[in-house]
Amino acid sequence: MKRILNLIAKRNPQIDRMLKQARMNEKPEVFLKKTLTVSLYIALTFAFLLFMFFDKMEISLALLLIIVPVIYLMFFSFFIQSPKVKIRKREREINQEILFAGRYLLIKLDSGIPLYNALMDASRSYGISSKYFKEIVDDIRIGTPIEDALEFTREASPSKFFKLILTELITSLKTGVDVSIALREVLQQITKEQIIEIKEYSKKLNAFMMMYMVIATVMPSLGVTMFIIIAGFMGLDISTTIIFIILGMMSFVQFIFISVLKSIRPMVNL
Repeated sequence: MKRILNLIAKRNPQIDRMLKQARMNEKPEVFLKKTLTVSLYIALTFAFLLFMFFDKMEISLALLLIIVPVIYLMFFSFFIQSPKVKIRKREREINQEILFAGRYLLIKLDSGIPLYNALMDASRSYGISSKYFKEIVDDIRIGTPIEDALEFTREASPSKFFKLILTELITSLKTGVDVSIALREVLQQITKEQIIEIKEYSKKLNAFMMMYMVIATVMPSLGVTMFIIIAGFMGLDISTTIIFIILGMMSFVQFIFISVLKSIRPMVNL
């Protein structure tokens, strides 16, 4: 079993990369084993419940043998992608405050504070992004050289903006040049890119609102009205169940639009 897990991990190097970006301190083999085990337990639970149901309905056991592997693969595919959820969350959190955190770091460096002390101050005092600076400080405290700690965080960071800042810090350590000038230019570049993201979001939002007005407002209103009129002419009885089904469908459409709107919103603060 262990040999098979090692083989799967070697053939899928993106798993190791995802775990590092998600800061999940697990080896790919351990993560795969846990994912396979949890998926198996869930599939067996479904198999037991379906067996009890199918037994009463006198449905063939062959159908059960087809459904269970499908359920297993579905849950395995779901759990194997779980690091991506954490990666996306980390990226949004970092990008939300990276500009202000970078300016805070720049002020500390301009005042003559050593880089390690500036990182330590940033890890203790600046909002959500402080925990990401704290990860660097923790690596340094356990004996990792500051350059290696910055390099590891840069490789594992899901945020391209955070990578730009860390790249300048690493370059200054390697070459001995003043990091303040380069860091100031990087922050200006980040500001311009975030402004572009906001402008692109405003364009998407205009098109999105037009779709929302048509699909989630106009069509349901006209559709329900026409349905009631046609049902009245045809003498159909509109039960409470049908009304609740229509309300449920309309609520689901509203939920989808709100979820999409949140997902496309850029997490930037200027």
